[in-house]
Amino acid sequence: MRDISEILVELGPVAPRHPLPIVVAYHDACHLAHAQGVRSQPRQLLAGIPGLDVREIADPEICCGSAGIYNVLNPEPARELGDRKAADVLATGAEVLVTANPGCLMQVASSIERMGGSMAMAHTVEVLDASIRGVRLSKSPHKGD
Repeated sequence: MRDISEILVELGPVAPRHPLPIVVAYHDACHLAHAQGVRSQPRQLLAGIPGLDVREIADPEICCGSAGIYNVLNPEPARELGDRKAADVLATGAEVLVTANPGCLMQVASSIERMGGSMAMAHTVEVLDASIRGVRLSKSPHKGD
């Protein structure tokens, strides 16, 4: 099992990257960082996008609380983890949270909404796609807004 970021970094840039003047926070998804040891490749992809300001999140090794079905089986501790991660994400001042796991995106979005905030969410490949196509990455917290 390999992550797409590993393959794309190995292949190198094939299409030109257009600037994305936006501030994003990158979250290491546990399945990549801990299970597969993939940490640098998503960051390398993001670093290749002109104008993109990537901010690191405090305590990156701490899970967001999604963890497969952990948030279903253990909702209270999962909520606490999500709230902690959401606070760390918001502290970066980023406009968009980027990660490679849809479960993480939903978990952190839920915590941010509980806190009364909102933040756009994107998969790493969505950010890369926006740069390649030369379109704005949506800053809206809801797709299609």
